[in-house]
Amino acid sequence: MNRKVPEFVIAGHPNEGKSSVLSTLAEDDSVRISPIPGETRECRSFPVVIDGEEIIRFVDTPGFQNPFKTLRWMRDFSGPYNKLLPDFIAAHKQIPEFHDDCTLLEPMIHASGIIFVVDGSRPMRKSDRAEMEILRLTGKPRMAVINCKEDETGWLDEWRHEFRRHFNLVRIFNSCRETYQGRIELLESLKGIDQELSPELSTVIRTIKNDWRARKERTSEIFIRMFQDILSYTDGAAIRNHQDRKGVEERLFERYRRFAWRCEQDAFSRIRKIYRHNVFNCPMPEPDILKEDIFSEASWEFLGLTGKQLVFAGAVTGAAAGAALDLGHGGLSLGLFSAAGGILGAAGTAFKARKLLSGVRVMGMNLDRHLIRVGPAANIQLLYILIDRALIFYSHITGWAHGRRDYENAEKLGKQASAQGVTAGWDRQRQKVCERFFRYATGKSVGRDAEAEEKFRAMIETCLEP
Repeated sequence: MNRKVPEFVIAGHPNEGKSSVLSTLAEDDSVRISPIPGETRECRSFPVVIDGEEIIRFVDTPGFQNPFKTLRWMRDFSGPYNKLLPDFIAAHKQIPEFHDDCTLLEPMIHASGIIFVVDGSRPMRKSDRAEMEILRLTGKPRMAVINCKEDETGWLDEWRHEFRRHFNLVRIFNSCRETYQGRIELLESLKGIDQELSPELSTVIRTIKNDWRARKERTSEIFIRMFQDILSYTDGAAIRNHQDRKGVEERLFERYRRFAWRCEQDAFSRIRKIYRHNVFNCPMPEPDILKEDIFSEASWEFLGLTGKQLVFAGAVTGAAAGAALDLGHGGLSLGLFSAAGGILGAAGTAFKARKLLSGVRVMGMNLDRHLIRVGPAANIQLLYILIDRALIFYSHITGWAHGRRDYENAEKLGKQASAQGVTAGWDRQRQKVCERFFRYATGKSVGRDAEAEEKFRAMIETCLEP
């Protein structure tokens, strides 16, 4: 079904925060924002597309350059009201001095409404009143947005008083802080500037809310797959008696560390795309939980034997030796290195020393090698730490307004992440859900415990509220 896409023109004086407000409303951090007045010289349309369908459109415009002359011409205009804007543009289009004024007024001819943005941290000027009157004369539905860049509120009462004389609705909107909920509230307010807009905007708001729920579901799925991959990771390497076992352990650990880091970075990158951050990124520090401090015994295991050869060697029992990884994080020992022995134990003698294995031959094979294996995780604290990092990253990504540009502070957010905990205050009910999922993810539960994953997913989704 073809329906009209509501289009709103963002207008205002240069350097008042128009582009910043638009960037946040459209969830598009590619909008150029410059501290130089008059940087925007041409109109640019920013459609909001969900599931391949454009649901609303915002138009960025240059600022007024000749508000007093423009207002004087409009007050003297005696033609039909619907010809005011087309006739003004026709009369001034070829005059370079009025380029910006014609450019910003042209999309208003067919726009659903106008959003006028001012910087509420400064006093009102005569040019502001002229701009407000110009917009009133267009006859278009209008909302005034006071974009408070700073915490200064001394001029708000003056702005509100003047706005009530010229606009259908007035709203305070901090474009550098408002995110999902602020966008929804502003769109809800837009319904009040014209009764005819209410049905269209109700559809837009409903679509955005449904999309947000779908994003949460995709996010929780990405997190759960990441948790499972890291918790269930296993690896191993063979060593000979004369080799440096510590060096092999170090290489195994480094492989695991790189794997876990890649899993997390891949998950975070996908979530950035879900929430439409093309520029902003919160660089989380590499997790302390993976710091190297390994002490491990090699497991005795015959390598390279076929099934029949293993039956032949069944009288030999592998001496299983536990291994642990001290994570250096809160005294946690996650037991990532585990013994690989015990698979040959049929009924017999244990070989516990390298000298007993060295030189022994079974079916022509020399049994002088050991297997060191890492994973799966043995301590649930790893899951809690991964959850903490995921939820902290999610909070930063969804809490960073698209109109915000102080990206240097993202580094500070990332550095502070390790000091923030989320799961520490969870009650026993949530802990039980995590414990059940941990057993399922590490293969310690009997059979496939699908309910464990579903309950865990539902719990994670409740943590992803806006």
